[in-house]
Amino acid sequence: MSESFKVCFCCSRSFKEKTREPPVSIKRLFEAYSRNGKMSFDELLRFVSEVQGERHAGLDYVQDIFHSVKHHNIFHHHGLVHLNAFYRYLFSDTNSPLPMSGQVHHDMKAPLSHYFVYTGHNSYLTGNQVNSRSSVEPIVQALRKGVKVIELDLWPNPSGNAAEVRHGRTLTSHEDLQKCLNAIKDNAFYVSDYPVMITLEDHLPPNLQAQVARMLTKTFRGMLFRCGSESWKHFPSPEELKKKILISTKPPKEYLESKTVQTTRTPMVKETSWSRVASSTNMARGGENKILEEKGELESEAVGGYRDLIAIHAANCKDPLKDCLSDDPEKPRRVSMDEQWLETMVRTRGTDLVRFTQRNLVRIYPKGTRVDSSNYDPHVGWTHGAQMVAFNMQGHGKQLWIMQGMFRANGGCGYVKKPRILLDEHTLFDPCKRLPIKTTLKVKVYTGEGWDLDFHQTHFDQYSPPDFFVKIGIAGVPRDTVSYRTETAVDQWFPIWSNDEFLFQLCVPELALLWFKVQDYDNDTQNDFAGQTCLPLPELKSGVRAVRLHDRAGKAYKNTRLLVSFALDPPYTFR
Repeated sequence: MSESFKVCFCCSRSFKEKTREPPVSIKRLFEAYSRNGKMSFDELLRFVSEVQGERHAGLDYVQDIFHSVKHHNIFHHHGLVHLNAFYRYLFSDTNSPLPMSGQVHHDMKAPLSHYFVYTGHNSYLTGNQVNSRSSVEPIVQALRKGVKVIELDLWPNPSGNAAEVRHGRTLTSHEDLQKCLNAIKDNAFYVSDYPVMITLEDHLPPNLQAQVARMLTKTFRGMLFRCGSESWKHFPSPEELKKKILISTKPPKEYLESKTVQTTRTPMVKETSWSRVASSTNMARGGENKILEEKGELESEAVGGYRDLIAIHAANCKDPLKDCLSDDPEKPRRVSMDEQWLETMVRTRGTDLVRFTQRNLVRIYPKGTRVDSSNYDPHVGWTHGAQMVAFNMQGHGKQLWIMQGMFRANGGCGYVKKPRILLDEHTLFDPCKRLPIKTTLKVKVYTGEGWDLDFHQTHFDQYSPPDFFVKIGIAGVPRDTVSYRTETAVDQWFPIWSNDEFLFQLCVPELALLWFKVQDYDNDTQNDFAGQTCLPLPELKSGVRAVRLHDRAGKAYKNTRLLVSFALDPPYTFR
């Protein structure tokens, strides 16, 4: 049988029919752990222990494998596995390179500052930063993907009588604040019970801050975390804050202080301008000043409730060389800076930033020129301990794939415990320092499948089957960052690549992520995208594994996978 592609209107090209056949290297692996073409329970158990590194596996584990492939109806009548069943097991979700989703296995009882947190930027925008639509939809999508920090920009509406959510000073539309809060309440713990933080970019006067305080209290009720009179030397842990919503923003006293300055200065200017006015006018002015003072007292009282809801006090980093990283041992805080400030900080005070993030939170956000909602390299922040690397979740591209890869760790719960090297108070980690190689990651790509089911026959090429190749790389500290590519498998829906082994020498494996990108090679035009994924190295299982691929936005394809082997030499203990 053959597969036909039309050429022009009257001709066609024929190619060998699509078939799924194990590569020779997989056949040899099966033969090494089977007898007479059949693999018993004990032989399969020996395979998963010796090759897959599943030292804890027992007969129950093997039984689950049998159940996962039994619908293929390719068993020997005595329950022995044939080659095809073994091959189906290798490509199944049972054989994932990561622990099962939902299985939280990091220590969750340390302070919040000890975790990387899945963080969104302008979480309400559906597109670019200039004129896209604001909506609750991206908030819901982000929370359902595991994002645990939602950002809302608050501005007065045109009438000045209510707060609304919008990207100020742009042409983006606005969204109703109450709808946004309801979306957060309904989806906050969809992925895990660990806390959700709402970072408010507050541009409101005191009367609207008081209004927002009432809305927050009414919407979240017992879910809202209140500090009360408590004074923390360390933030609470994610475990302590389960099912809680935390508000983080600048305390409103900064607004009141600025208003106080204006109030005290204004009468002085008027006094100079009107020095010859009758004393009756001065008495009237005195009455006005009294009214202003009373108004100020009312404003202070109004924002008091708003201030009491702020669980994490925030400040912007205005001077990277002086006060930005001052650490109050009695009160940890959150500092925000854009990616450009971060780069300056890294050049001048990199180790100070690492020390600061051991107790305090640092939030990084994209620079203002990223109007297309693109993203930056998250590793610059992560390698210096920044917990909240805020991303435009509606943007696509490699940097977003890396972000998604990082938070596939720890069961995808939205919190990833920082490695010990970033928490050591005595020997501060310096990413710029030349470090010795700790281990070598060995990667071998065998084959792939699923494109024929997830894509139309002519999606990649009108006239022939696709020509797939795979790019493989490490995202991490600069010295660890390197990439390779396989050869191109020509005219194959089920490509088989050579047995070349790619070696990645790693100095900081704790912060490394392994990424894959599959493309269809094209001589005349840009190569077609055919799938991607990113895997956190500290979570990676050894052995031959089925690597599920995702689309540009990070959604997993239903069928498309790679078959890849992984090994660390020498073995490395991450936690």
